[in-house]
Amino acid sequence: MTDYNALADEDFRLMVRQWIAANYPQRIRNPAHRLGREQTWEWYQALSDRGWLCPGWPTQHGGMGLNAGKQLIMIEEMEGYGCARLPDSGITMLGPLLIRYGTAAQRERFLPRILSGEDIWCQGYSEPNAGSDLASLRTEAVLQDGQWVINGQKTWTTMGTESNWIFVLARTQRGGKPQQGISFLLVPMDSPGIEVRPILNLELHGEFCEVFFNDVRVPQDNLVCEVNKGWGMAKALLGFERIFLGSPKQATFALERVARLARHQGLWEDPAFARRFGALSMDLDCHKALYGHFAERLRRGETLGAEVSMLKIHQSELYQRISELGLEIAGLDSGLSQPFADDPELHPAGIFIQSRPTTIYGGTNEIQRNILAKSLLGLPG
Repeated sequence: MTDYNALADEDFRLMVRQWIAANYPQRIRNPAHRLGREQTWEWYQALSDRGWLCPGWPTQHGGMGLNAGKQLIMIEEMEGYGCARLPDSGITMLGPLLIRYGTAAQRERFLPRILSGEDIWCQGYSEPNAGSDLASLRTEAVLQDGQWVINGQKTWTTMGTESNWIFVLARTQRGGKPQQGISFLLVPMDSPGIEVRPILNLELHGEFCEVFFNDVRVPQDNLVCEVNKGWGMAKALLGFERIFLGSPKQATFALERVARLARHQGLWEDPAFARRFGALSMDLDCHKALYGHFAERLRRGETLGAEVSMLKIHQSELYQRISELGLEIAGLDSGLSQPFADDPELHPAGIFIQSRPTTIYGGTNEIQRNILAKSLLGLPG
C-alpha cells in the first residue's frame, strides 16, 4: 500500500493532478449548481475504486490516511480542476465521527457502505429556530422499550431527497445548559414517520429539504458515543470544516468569470471597470495569502482555533461582491436563468444566486464575528 504522506508535496500534487485529468467526467466539470447522486455517481465510483474517496480516513478503514497537508493538496487540485462536489456528508462528517466515537459494530456496518456508495448520508442539525444557534434545537428523542422515539423537524437538510440515512442531533435531556442533553443518532430515511419536503432555491433546484419526524423509532444501538454527548461530537468537525469554507476557490472562479464577461461585453478596457476589478483582484490576493497561512499551519500539524473564522467571513463576502459586479456589467443579460447562448461558461445570475447562501451556511457571518470577538478580543458574549 502506498504511503502517500511519504511523497514530496509536489510529487503528490502532480500525481493527483494527472489522475484527475485522466479520470474526471468532463461533462460535469465546473457545474453551475450542486449535482445529485446520479450525476456524480461515475466520479464517486472512480474515487472509490482508486481508494481515494476518503482521504482523511485511516487506511485500516479504507481511507488514504493523509495528513492535513496532503488533504489540502488533494482538495486544492480538485477545486482547481472544477470537480463537482459529491454527496459527501458520510465521507467528511459521519465517517470521521464513527471512526473516533463509534463502536466497532457501527464502524463495521456503516463505513464500508459509505465507501461503496450504498449509503448516502445527510445531516440533521439545523432547525427552523436553531440554525447558527444550534444548541437551542428542540427535536427530541426519548428512549422507550429499547428504541429511540424521535419527534421534531430539521431544515436546510442538504441532499435530503438523495440520501437513505440521516445523522441527527436530538435533545435527550431537558434542563441545564443548552449544549447539554444533546445526543447523536443514526436514522434510516425510509423509517415510518419520516417526511421529506424539498425546498426550492432561487434556481428552482431542490438541494435543500425539510425533514419531519413523527414518532420515528430507531434501535437503541443507533446512538453514537454516549447519551447527552452529541454536542462535543458536532463541534469536533468545525475547525477543519471552516478552512474549507474559506477556500479561495469560489471567489477565484467568480473573478475569472467576471473577466471573461467583461471581454464579452466589451468592458475590459473601460477605466471604471478596471478600477473595480483591480480592487477585487487585490482583495482576492490578500485572501489567498491568509488561506495559505492557515493551510501552512495545518501542514505543520497545528490545531486551528477560533481565528480560522476569518477565512469563512472574508471569502464569502468577497465572493458576493465579485458576483454583484458580474451581475451589474451583464446588464439585461443578468436576468437570464441559463448561461449565455454564445458562451455556455458565462452565467452571471447563476453565480450571483450561488453566492447568496455562503454568508449563512457553516454558521452565519454574524455568528463567526461573535466567535472572533469573544474568543480573540475578549469582548462579552
